[in-house]
Amino acid sequence: MSAKIAVLSDVHGNVVALEAVRKAIKKEKPDAILVAGDHVLNGPEPGATIDALRAMETDGAVIVQGNTDVAVADFDYAAAFPWYAEGVPDALRYAAEWAHDALDDERLDWLRRLPAERRLRLEDTLILATHASPGSQTAGFDQDLDASVTLERLSRTDARIICCGHTHLPEVRDFGWKQIVNDGSAGYVFDGDPTASWALVTLEGETVTAEIRRTEFDALAVANAISARGLPGDVYRAATVRTGKLVR
Repeated sequence: MSAKIAVLSDVHGNVVALEAVRKAIKKEKPDAILVAGDHVLNGPEPGATIDALRAMETDGAVIVQGNTDVAVADFDYAAAFPWYAEGVPDALRYAAEWAHDALDDERLDWLRRLPAERRLRLEDTLILATHASPGSQTAGFDQDLDASVTLERLSRTDARIICCGHTHLPEVRDFGWKQIVNDGSAGYVFDGDPTASWALVTLEGETVTAEIRRTEFDALAVANAISARGLPGDVYRAATVRTGKLVR
């Protein structure tokens, strides 16, 4: 008996990319869909993005909260961005405030109520959905992370498959006893390919396989929408969406 899981994260207010990914996922007919946080910050359509995610949730998708969702919902920048010891940059704060003001109370409450992690079991395999790493919304599985730190973060959960995002760099890492499935970003990717990335995990008994999928969307239209907003830093956000590379 087999099962399929679709994983996406880091939509960042890019509902155009999200809708393209939803169509691609629907064709795969997965048994479960996991959405690993960072839903609204930076992109031009936070409200429409939440509406689409809530529709997915109604249909059974498992959705968790990311660090930038904390920033948008409650302006808790110390929790959302602990690496900014001297305070978050103004451009980041303005973007969080803009997204907050674009959401009504109901959408903000939904964002606040999302869990930091969710677990599900399929085919006797435990799967963890988390934004960055087990037990953390901010400490991710960076590609240049020291191996000992990676192993320590892996050991924080009994889950065999850890589905996450946060780095915006899609990759699958198989350690034998555990597997990291980082889907990258379905809206704000950093690897130089201006498409939306997501992951498809297949369980066949005790065998786990995972692959990164790429879905095209109108990146230029989204970049133009960001530029038209006119917030500090939007020229860099637009360039990031347009090129698929982090520009700052």
